[in-house]
Amino acid sequence: MIQEELQALLESVKGGKLTIERALEMLNRSRGFIDLEDAKPEPSRSARTGIPEIVFCSGKSPEQVAEIFGHLSETEPLVLASRATSEHYRAVQRQLPKAIFHERARLISLGDPRPRGGGPVLVLTAGTSDISVAEEAAVTAELLGNDVWRAFDVGTAGVHRLLALQDKMREARVLIVVAGMDGVLPTVAAGLVDKPIIAVPTSVGYGASFQGLSALLTMLNSCVPGVAVVNIDNGLGAGVLASRISQMNLP
Repeated sequence: MIQEELQALLESVKGGKLTIERALEMLNRSRGFIDLEDAKPEPSRSARTGIPEIVFCSGKSPEQVAEIFGHLSETEPLVLASRATSEHYRAVQRQLPKAIFHERARLISLGDPRPRGGGPVLVLTAGTSDISVAEEAAVTAELLGNDVWRAFDVGTAGVHRLLALQDKMREARVLIVVAGMDGVLPTVAAGLVDKPIIAVPTSVGYGASFQGLSALLTMLNSCVPGVAVVNIDNGLGAGVLASRISQMNLP
């Protein structure tokens, strides 16, 4: 905040036109974040990075999520919250009735999706059990302005299901490949097409899968160069990365 703006703000408080609380809120916004008791949300993050701050709900109470979400919604045209439960959503909806709960993706959104300009992004899963993570990736990419295609349960136990998708795989600009258990689907997909592959290990599997660690290590050790790997169950990160890739060089 420049000196002239600060002086005008103080004069408004002195003249009774502005409350001290409102002036403090404006000062907080001028430094790029809002200083709440339990959080410091950044309403200007999208202007800096192109991606709005995304509220991670796990470990936060419904009331905390609603408070943060509400402050972000005052300036951000699109607000997102990930790993949300129905309790988180109800708390947000009480103060923001237009908020939407994407139940399978465990996402809450408010505002219009960005105009379509990127993609298509193709989201594949090895199994049906991987769909919740895949939906987190798919819905994130859609809200950020990308056309998204989905093809679920095309794992290597029946590789002909994947081979039947080769035309669509070649048409896509980027692929998000979600797999648990042995985690080999991204490697197979990467060996079939010349597209960027974002591999997402999931925590699906029996004991020796170590809650996704086995799939993560398989993907990191892929014999096909150029496979990018995100963290276990991190569909959100995959969706954001796919959006960035699909929208590169667009106006």
